[in-house]
Amino acid sequence: MTIAVAIESRTAEAPARPKIRRLPRVDILSDLSLAEPTWRQLEARQLATPYQRFDLLAAWQREVGARENALPFIVTVHDSDGQPLLLLPLTTRNARGVRVAGFMGGKHANFNMALWDRDYAREVTAPDLDALLSQLRAKAAADLLVLRRQPRHWQDFLNPLAMLPGQRSVDDCPVLPMVPGDPATNRISKSFRKRLKSKERKLQSPGHRYHVARTDADIERLLDWFFRVKPMRMAEQNLPDVFAAPGVEQFLRKACHAALPGGGRVIDIHALECDDEVIAIFAGVADGHRFSMMFNTYTMSARSHYSPGLILMGYIIDHYGERGYRTLDLGIGSDDYKRQFCKCDEPIFDSFIPLTSRGRLAAAATAGLSRAKRLVKSNQALFHLARGLRRAMG
Repeated sequence: MTIAVAIESRTAEAPARPKIRRLPRVDILSDLSLAEPTWRQLEARQLATPYQRFDLLAAWQREVGARENALPFIVTVHDSDGQPLLLLPLTTRNARGVRVAGFMGGKHANFNMALWDRDYAREVTAPDLDALLSQLRAKAAADLLVLRRQPRHWQDFLNPLAMLPGQRSVDDCPVLPMVPGDPATNRISKSFRKRLKSKERKLQSPGHRYHVARTDADIERLLDWFFRVKPMRMAEQNLPDVFAAPGVEQFLRKACHAALPGGGRVIDIHALECDDEVIAIFAGVADGHRFSMMFNTYTMSARSHYSPGLILMGYIIDHYGERGYRTLDLGIGSDDYKRQFCKCDEPIFDSFIPLTSRGRLAAAATAGLSRAKRLVKSNQALFHLARGLRRAMG
């Protein structure tokens, strides 16, 4: 089932203003500090996913991107009065002689978007985007744009970049729509709640509690536990430990400690604990409308037999549902545990856009590879064969 999202009219929210002039100024910045004022100005208007917050992506770039030789490639667009219209937080890398520009954050950003001025996002047209691409081609700073994992809608707005040529991403995103004010049983059924409560009674010990980390000490303590336990969980599943890559731990620690202007943290850590151990954590980003999970793990002790991750997820859903959130997701990909809560599919798209003649062949090859991966994942027989071959080859 795919969510149908209506694009709402917001003309009553602000007084009418002159239509934004065409052919705005386009700049490419390679310095985070130079981009920061424009970035924070657009971030405050909240037409971007929380994965595009400056404090999150700046931490990623400084701790991970720089180690991977990813260079900042931050595209800013201003109108004739110097007011920012959009910012594309990209990096460039060399791939077999092709300069590829893609979103900052790597695989740690589930969703990618530009940061938009809301009025401009309503007005922008396909010819405007073509003009932007023409200016990027004239600057010849990259050969290919690889814009992966983009939502088609955000906060009831059509993502303007959906007007560019694109294709379905390898994976969709399972989501849980929530209606503010609805009873809790509309989020999680009575029967499922009963099962979760039964499991929780079996693992309860003195000090059993659910909470969101608020203090620096709590954040540090929970992250220390995560970075001890997660490698063991990954090894148990014969999966590579992506959190052991250079700079990843430093990036996540910085982002989890970073504070938001209105209170809270850039990354929220939700925990289920008792007096003698941490039982499970889920960490993700939230923006007042949607919660998106980034990373999680659960205990290696005997308490793991009682589904602590599912129990914690139930608490998280109620936490955000009671605060008027409208959507919750557990990350892109169709893992079985996600389907227990998230029954709807949100389509995600990619765009592979050549900026030079050198980029044309690379765009076609990259798009074809992505389509092949989606075909394999959508066919269970092919998927299991590919997974078996990957494991056999180490």
